[in-house]
Amino acid sequence: MATALATGVAPGLPDTSRGVIDDLHAALREAVRRRLGGGENGVRGGYGVRVLDAYETDPDVWRARLLQVLTASRADMDEEILMAARAVVRADRRADHVIVDAVGS
Repeated sequence: MATALATGVAPGLPDTSRGVIDDLHAALREAVRRRLGGGENGVRGGYGVRVLDAYETDPDVWRARLLQVLTASRADMDEEILMAARAVVRADRRADHVIVDAVGS
């Protein structure tokens, strides 16, 4: 899932693919934002959403904390989020822009 979130902040996407990937990334980000903002399973919205926003400005610094927040919120078990993440990764692969993320999926 972190790989799919990173896709939206990665440079170098071709303009022809950018629009589709941007739309899919926005849907993923909104699903994650709803999950983090809902306060379900122990993660209250303010902190989780701030981490998500900070991750987009500096993924290298915030990756580990984002993975902790996603795990604590059980976002990795949310079918809507998983489907959105898969769609982003599939579209990104079709654009021949594969991101390697050794920290999380």
